[in-house]
Amino acid sequence: MAHSLHSSSSTPAPFRSNRPDLASDAIRTAREDLAACFRMAARNGFEEGICNHFSAVVPGHDDLFLVNPYGYAFRELTASKLLICDFHGNVLDGEGVPEATAFYIHAEMHKRLPRAKVAFHTHMPYATALSMTEGDPLIWAGQTALKFYGRTAVDRDYNGLALDNREGARIASAVGDADIVFMKHHGVMVLAPTIAEAWDDLYYLERAAEVQVLAMSTGRKVLAVDPAIAAETYKQMREGDSESARLHLAAIRRQLDAEEPQYRH
Repeated sequence: MAHSLHSSSSTPAPFRSNRPDLASDAIRTAREDLAACFRMAARNGFEEGICNHFSAVVPGHDDLFLVNPYGYAFRELTASKLLICDFHGNVLDGEGVPEATAFYIHAEMHKRLPRAKVAFHTHMPYATALSMTEGDPLIWAGQTALKFYGRTAVDRDYNGLALDNREGARIASAVGDADIVFMKHHGVMVLAPTIAEAWDDLYYLERAAEVQVLAMSTGRKVLAVDPAIAAETYKQMREGDSESARLHLAAIRRQLDAEEPQYRH
């Protein structure tokens, strides 16, 4: 299912001679944070083979992004294995190339949506299942789902694999002001200003989807929360959300430091 970037592209990327310094402390921290998210996503069953991808704009370099290399499962990734790419497909740091759909989707997301400093794309099972159903994916019946109230969009025009810039651009245009994009028949995309907030949203999105699927599977009518209460609860949840996300990421790093410290390498 996965595709190597350069084998799928007929146009060679332009050469870039002015290689920037990519060894700052901020970039190292971003590498470790992103590697931790890959490892914990694997533990939670959010991955699918070697096909899904997380990216983050490189601190101090808005035209570059970190992304996982083609051919690795999430549970194999470490900070040093992550690639730094530009928007032309050049790999400025790291060994290998990004998976083709990772490049074509994520490069367009970061280029066209400057607020999207981080983009996590998965086929995690419960959220993806809801992307395959009739109507809007979330029905705002569970408290956890209300974290996303008013923050979601649906890309309804599934068009096959994203193997060129046009498909990435089309998906980016479908996002609007949303942070969470359900991609019909495909999966989900989480956009965020920080790696911590992307992880927090990804984790709770799948939890919200899971309990909704379980509720729907009972065959009984699932009752949505009153819209006024849903909106107010959303405001309550969003107060301090960035700090809660920071602490959530710190917690997963402590777990990994104790059990899988190689993610830092």
